[in-house]
Amino acid sequence: MTARIACVETFVVTLERDTPYLGPLGPGDRMTPGGYLVRAGNRTVYPSVDRSVLVRITAADGTVGWGETYGIVAPGAVTEIIDDVLAPLMLGRDACAPSVLHEDLYDLMRVRAGSAGLWGDALAALDIAAWDLFGRLTGQPLSHLLGGRRHARIPAYASGLPRATLAERVALARAFGDRGIDAVKYAAVVSHEGIVEEMRALREALGPRARLMVDLHWKFDAAQALALSDRLAPSNPLFIEAPCAPEDLEGQARVAAGSRVPVALGEEWHNVHEALPRFERRAMSIVQPEMAHTGVTEFMQIARLAQAFGMQVMPHATIGVGLFLAASLQAASVLPHVAMHEYQHSVFDRHLGLLRTSMRCEAGFYTVPDGPGLGAEPSESLWPHARAVGRVA
Repeated sequence: MTARIACVETFVVTLERDTPYLGPLGPGDRMTPGGYLVRAGNRTVYPSVDRSVLVRITAADGTVGWGETYGIVAPGAVTEIIDDVLAPLMLGRDACAPSVLHEDLYDLMRVRAGSAGLWGDALAALDIAAWDLFGRLTGQPLSHLLGGRRHARIPAYASGLPRATLAERVALARAFGDRGIDAVKYAAVVSHEGIVEEMRALREALGPRARLMVDLHWKFDAAQALALSDRLAPSNPLFIEAPCAPEDLEGQARVAAGSRVPVALGEEWHNVHEALPRFERRAMSIVQPEMAHTGVTEFMQIARLAQAFGMQVMPHATIGVGLFLAASLQAASVLPHVAMHEYQHSVFDRHLGLLRTSMRCEAGFYTVPDGPGLGAEPSESLWPHARAVGRVA
């Protein structure tokens, strides 16, 4: 089959929300004039809305592929990278060679912008769209293009307890149990009553069989993280996530070597080159590739590396309309060692109606979407929330 890319378009989707991501503002949190929220707990900026960048790639015969990446901070930077630099170089390229296209685009800015950050996010959106287009041109789901689907359903863990008080967060966790979800991760950045205290309260409320996790959001140095791990260990958490700053490779490795609780990493990686030094140092035992940062090609390379190192894969997923999540489920369904997939309930549940898809999360399991490519595409209800940014044809 010969099909050529004829058009690349970018869109920014913005969806208002009553409660900010992770929960209400806490002590020391502040809003910027531009509408961003800075969390005092980890000194990190978040949006007060849900926002992502969509990409539409159209082949010469009119077939369309969709991609998505984060647009939660400075989405215009991502769209500018695509519209000004990458999209013009994609025109006329083979629409059935997504990995080749990704490698060529990756090479373009190695000595300028590097391979991560917003440049990496732009690459991820285009890579997801290119794989979706390939699947739609061939009539095959992404999982088949990646080697074959092993799982029609993938276990899900509920991520985040966005309530103001510990009692309310425990009540929300109980409600997940009533829905058949016995795996819950809470966010240390909003554990205002104490990280250890929240773990103890959840364990007491949910019982010994519940799988509990905590995202430490890069809050600690290695010594602090190890001390915290010792205090958390009696509650038997499944893992602690992101204990140290992403750039602190030595600290990550030190925590993984000394922690009584397994360590999970990977949310911020954009490619296998960022991941490899952490594998070599065994800085984690659970790997969390984030499709919105990696795209399909790098996601699969990281996941296969995890398989070679004997590590579990539990893909990460945060703010989006669901297109990159569909890609993540498709890719995860191929893997023999995928343990669970993150379920961002406060995002997924209210955005699902924006897509045409069979993807669902019910009774503690994701249903991997059917259909060609991602098995998901925007519905008419999405477009009132979208702003067209660029078109290169």
